[in-house]
Amino acid sequence: MEQYYLVLLAFLGVIAVIDLFVGVSNDAVNFLNSALGCRISSFRTTLWVASIGVLAGATFSSGMMEIARSGVFHPQLFTFSELMIVFFAVMVADVILLDAFNSLGLPTSTTVSIVFELMGAAFAAALFKLIDAGAPLSDVADYINSSKSLGIVSGILISVVVAFISGAVVQYLARLVFTFKFEKAYRRIGAIYGGIALTAIIYFLVMKGAKGASFMRPEWIQWINANTAVILFSLFTGLTVLFQVFITVFRVNIFKIIILAGTFSLAFAFAGNDLVNFVGVPLAAWDSWKEWQASGAADNAFMMGGLLKPSTAPTAFLLLSGFVMVLTLWFSKKAHRVIQTSINLSSSRSGTQEQFGASAPGRMIVRGAMGLGKVISQIIPMPMQRGIASRFEPLPVVKGEIPLPFDYVRASINLIVSAILIASATSLKLPLSTTYVTFMVAMGSSFADGAWDRESAVYRISGVLTVISGWFLTALSASSLAAVVAVLVFWGGEAAAIILGFGAIFLLVRSNLKTREDDVTLSDESRSVYDAAYVGQLLSKHVQKSLSETLRVLSRIHENFTADRERELTKVKASATDVFEDAIEARSVYYRMVAAEAAPSKADFDARYLYLRACTNTREVSRSLQNLAKLARDHVANRHRVGSNEITNDIGTLVADIRTLVNAREDHADVTALRNRAADVITRIEDLQRRLMEAQPRGSMTIRCCEFHLSYLLVLRELVNHYEIASLLEEQIDALARGAKAA
Repeated sequence: MEQYYLVLLAFLGVIAVIDLFVGVSNDAVNFLNSALGCRISSFRTTLWVASIGVLAGATFSSGMMEIARSGVFHPQLFTFSELMIVFFAVMVADVILLDAFNSLGLPTSTTVSIVFELMGAAFAAALFKLIDAGAPLSDVADYINSSKSLGIVSGILISVVVAFISGAVVQYLARLVFTFKFEKAYRRIGAIYGGIALTAIIYFLVMKGAKGASFMRPEWIQWINANTAVILFSLFTGLTVLFQVFITVFRVNIFKIIILAGTFSLAFAFAGNDLVNFVGVPLAAWDSWKEWQASGAADNAFMMGGLLKPSTAPTAFLLLSGFVMVLTLWFSKKAHRVIQTSINLSSSRSGTQEQFGASAPGRMIVRGAMGLGKVISQIIPMPMQRGIASRFEPLPVVKGEIPLPFDYVRASINLIVSAILIASATSLKLPLSTTYVTFMVAMGSSFADGAWDRESAVYRISGVLTVISGWFLTALSASSLAAVVAVLVFWGGEAAAIILGFGAIFLLVRSNLKTREDDVTLSDESRSVYDAAYVGQLLSKHVQKSLSETLRVLSRIHENFTADRERELTKVKASATDVFEDAIEARSVYYRMVAAEAAPSKADFDARYLYLRACTNTREVSRSLQNLAKLARDHVANRHRVGSNEITNDIGTLVADIRTLVNAREDHADVTALRNRAADVITRIEDLQRRLMEAQPRGSMTIRCCEFHLSYLLVLRELVNHYEIASLLEEQIDALARGAKAA
């Protein structure tokens, strides 16, 4: 059995590295979105600062490792063999769960997942142990560290509310002081603001977190505690004087210093609080192995009370883990997609494509807030209302400038408040969800800043509710999945462990080797030149991809409808929704074009207008496609007859012929070929429509089935007409680009 546990430990180590990669891809948004959102420095500079913060913060995470050892369950009640299965189940479940959430581009909580996975796996192990011993199942509560678990869970929930309120209040006060035209106030009190910000960062991160550092000596911590007031006063005074010199003499923008320091501090706090989520379980398994080896007892008889003793993780191991996290920051493309989710939700821009749709609860909250706002406006004197409103009057958007998701003041507030909250929890050895804390601080600050206007409020609130609901989904999924994995290993033994472990690694490798065409490139967001040539390239790429995908979905609708496959039609409906969302996103690029240049040439202006018209055509086709996919799925789900005869076969042949005509393949279709043969295709569609109308009275096809196929042919006709127009518009843009180049 010794060799089995050695293999299991090695396996946990491999999974820990993969878990670091997947987890950091999910959590990179926490400390990168504010600096990237305000664009105060380049992407590479921001990554370098965050990388240093992660490496430094990793060495301060040693105290948090006790969560995995004894924070959720009572280890003294489990044997070595049982705990090894618990740890294995937690790691396998965690990797699969986080990768699934990450692939959806939705922020989730590694803290919530690890806590509930430990709880679920320990619960399953306790049940298995009680059943095997014939003991009453009610004793299962004795195996769970209820008080500590309740404290962790309630802390996570309360932190969400505290983070939102803190972000909103601090941002509101900061905006009252600085306004959106903060240059004048910045010269007067910018140094004081910088002194307060950096002093707070140093206090909460370094001084409060010193006792959790793996390299700190007791006498150093005692000296810091004895001289806290003197250190803080000296720091504040020195930093304020230094920043005032920077502002008045060297004309340095200290917001850049504050925001990059905030990025460092938040990355530092993230590593200090969240590293346990990734490597705490393998470290606990390693400590368990050493305890068992020293005892000489049987693996199923040795009780793990030794995990109750305090333990300090090796600094070298923590630095190695931090290094893996840094590599992930630089090379994970998944992280960029999650970053864009958070930036979009806290953005000050409205009227463009939102990350989330509207929801009924979101509408209710907005309606209630508007009513409350009217009541408050009747209570507050009008002069005071005008005075406050003047402090929150946003800057007008200047033509040629790309509007920032948020400015320097809000970016610095997001970073500093989040870092302080997380570092405070770390010093108390309380694991917080860094994802939810940073996310809710950003939501609170954007709310206080008036970023949630009537054009965007319902989408922002719906997004917040969606992400918060992910907390409950994560908790339920994590505990259930870990419990299932633990039960399978208890029943299946070594064979089940090997199959599950390698299955998890296979899924992760396959998922992370796949590339997505829609991976976020943050440089696209800040592009400021949209000339006719580039607009033509954008349109050509969109039209080709949209036509190819639309024809593919149409083919799948026909194939699965005639085969009466409800489950496949549900998948097709999701694909049709993706095509529709891609069309909306492509059309929304027009509004970035409008804000990109102060005085575009006539050719560039006309090209943008033609782009909007072409994308409107593709959007209408994709909207009809989405409705058709729903109609097909509902028809089959209601168990209506689908019918398959010569006419339906000819419809399928027509779609296949169109795909062959345009040489449809992934992200490519020759729309010009479709335009050249549009008349022939329309003739075939009309012939099929006539045959359907003749077939229905003869009873060879039911009314509902006939109606569906007529709707299908109408969508096909719409596709031909709209893409013919899009092709003509694309040709006109190319002519404008050639004319501009010749001039």
